[in-house]
Amino acid sequence: MKKPIYVYYQLDNFYQNHRRYVKSRSDPQLRSRNKENDVSSCKPEDSVNGTAIVPCGLVAWSMFNDTFSFSRNGNVQLPITKKGISWKSDRDHKFGKDVFPKNFQNGTLIGGAHLNESIPLSAQEDLIVWMRTAALPTFRKLYGKIEVDLQEGDTIKVVLQNNYNTYSFSGKKKLVLSTASWLGGKNDFIGIAYLAVGGLCFVLAMTFTVIYLVKPRRLGDPSYLSWNRSPSGH
Repeated sequence: MKKPIYVYYQLDNFYQNHRRYVKSRSDPQLRSRNKENDVSSCKPEDSVNGTAIVPCGLVAWSMFNDTFSFSRNGNVQLPITKKGISWKSDRDHKFGKDVFPKNFQNGTLIGGAHLNESIPLSAQEDLIVWMRTAALPTFRKLYGKIEVDLQEGDTIKVVLQNNYNTYSFSGKKKLVLSTASWLGGKNDFIGIAYLAVGGLCFVLAMTFTVIYLVKPRRLGDPSYLSWNRSPSGH
């Protein structure tokens, strides 16, 4: 496997697209420090003892918090890079550089990961990846990147901290290592689907164009409209 090698975690039976869950967040609060108290849409994770939670809402509160470490052939550590795993547009425009976690996971129920209060949200890429909610109940999110090549015959040891509670909703967790080519990931389904639909649209467009050129549609004769008009013009 040639670098970069993408490390994903996969969750099954987790409905990030549930309407109440998706709406339990405050995008203005994530973008601007001046909107820190904008938590009206974040119930039930909006405040603790009258103080606003940053970031508020169920989406941030339930952030994935399992950890993985990798070694090769017994003792050679494989560092995981976290930088650049989120969308640049999200880092630059959706999460503020002056917004810092505050009062997060200080309630009676702990949903998932804790956040470093000295790091702005725009630099907390695990959070940014998690906050881009998935459309389907089975999804993968990027955990990090391994920036070295893996050779045939290498033995990879993974140490997992099993923190995230998927048992309560009969979910499953998986760890996926993948590479990408200039065409994208190794899953061919999306590419084949796009090519098939695009090809079908092109064939239909060409077919209708040829039909129009060979046998154009005849224009109607509007004179027939005048014969049944009454003297009043109706």
